[in-house]
Amino acid sequence: MTPAQKNEAIEVLKGKFSQYENFYITNTESLTVAQVGTLRRLCFEKNVEMKVAKNTLIKKALESFNDKKYAGVYESLHGVTALMFSDSPKEPALILSSFRKTNKDKPVLKAALIGTDVFSGDDQLKALTSIKTKNELIGEVLGLLQSPAKRVLAALLHHHEQKAGGATEEVAA
Repeated sequence: MTPAQKNEAIEVLKGKFSQYENFYITNTESLTVAQVGTLRRLCFEKNVEMKVAKNTLIKKALESFNDKKYAGVYESLHGVTALMFSDSPKEPALILSSFRKTNKDKPVLKAALIGTDVFSGDDQLKALTSIKTKNELIGEVLGLLQSPAKRVLAALLHHHEQKAGGATEEVAA
């Protein structure tokens, strides 16, 4: 790889790190070409961008931001590395979990950066699959807010029906 190609690759990576708040670092070393192709297709279907890059180039791209939030991921930059970029904090975790069911627990999760939080190690995958997305959190809050209002409306309606029912009995009598 020429110095110009390296610089171009670093610029592409910098663009991805700027574009996405969430990225996963995986080790795809033990996967066959066919398995990597399948993983790429799954990522594409779920709007997750997958890039394979040299660790030194990834580190240079991250270091160029001079941001301490990336410090926790440097130690995971070894071996064959594939990056998974996503707007969703948990979609890559769901893809990896699903893919691993038929591929002998591969690829291995090295680290993930979700916002400003670093999750290091393959044992973090299960926790990452249960992260709530922004839309899920909004839905839960709306559900919680609607629940008391629904109870009040139901109680008022029930109270109104009882009064209405009682009034018709009195008129009929």
